[in-house]
Amino acid sequence: MSLSAEISEQIKTAMKAKDPIALRSLRSIKAALMLLATQEGGKEVTPEDEMATLVKMAKQRKDSIAIYKEQNRQDLATVEEEELEVIERFLPKQLSEEEIAKEVNAIIAQTGATGMKDMGKVMGMANGKLKGRADGKVIADMVKKLLA
Repeated sequence: MSLSAEISEQIKTAMKAKDPIALRSLRSIKAALMLLATQEGGKEVTPEDEMATLVKMAKQRKDSIAIYKEQNRQDLATVEEEELEVIERFLPKQLSEEEIAKEVNAIIAQTGATGMKDMGKVMGMANGKLKGRADGKVIADMVKKLLA
């Protein structure tokens, strides 16, 4: 079942359960996926494109939560946290710091990176390999730590 079809089914379930939080969040995801489909023109939207959209939505929510908490707007932060929770249901399990370190060490060994001058090469491979399973900032911090 495609992600769009799964979202539609979840929307029906949320409507039956009268769950306004899930309904709002799922409609937001569906709208983003529909926008993606229209932006692609006649081109087929791949599961990777859909996953990239979900990762982007999750990152937007995390950034908003940080800003709202910084401005003491817990009411708005709570709404974003609720939406983030629903979005994360459809994302792959996030890797732990230890798992990220293990993957980055393997990439460093594979590329023969020796210092910060090789950071771009390592980051390119790490972002490709860990896409959707780890936040880009966490990956960058780990690469810097291990190459320093």
